[in-house]
Amino acid sequence: MLAESADIKTDAFRDLYAPFGEDVVARCVEHHTHHAGLSRVLKIKKYHQEFLGEDLSPEDLDGWVARYSAIVEDKVVLSPAVPGAVEFLQTYGRDLRCFVISGTPDEELQRIVDARGWRSCFEEVHGSPRLKPDIIEDILMRTGLRRDRVLFVGDAMTDYNAAKDTALRFVGRVASHHENMFPANTHILVDLTNLGEVVVGA
Repeated sequence: MLAESADIKTDAFRDLYAPFGEDVVARCVEHHTHHAGLSRVLKIKKYHQEFLGEDLSPEDLDGWVARYSAIVEDKVVLSPAVPGAVEFLQTYGRDLRCFVISGTPDEELQRIVDARGWRSCFEEVHGSPRLKPDIIEDILMRTGLRRDRVLFVGDAMTDYNAAKDTALRFVGRVASHHENMFPANTHILVDLTNLGEVVVGA
């Protein structure tokens, strides 16, 4: 969401499943595109079961996930920030309580945040395997934040659904070259350049 990583992750699934043929690649990419933000562990397990007819052992699943992570992690660290993201954090980071909630595996996510120098911008950083609604509820319970004063900004339907399930307001980011998956009444931003205005006006 803060980094332009969506295409990197899509390309990683193309690379990972290329040995199994174009049909499998197309099915993996289609599912991934429509379920961005879902844990890669669940995706890889599903793709092997449904598209390859193979039930992965826990060890083999770990191996495939590690291969995927090896493809994406360094590229995400080096990818450009979403326009407006850094400026928003620099302008509002001291006054707002900011959290990261992601489907990226937690250990990998922590490394990425540190490598990009963003640690001080966030109160907490949380990745999978915990589900986003569970993370949200935990944060709300521990911090005492009011639901009606919390805004969830996300770029995937898992973000939208997590906000809906926990009664948070939501703003969706849809890059200009991506399909808008969100419901018609969703507040959409092309990038984060105007996020400050949305937050202040909320």
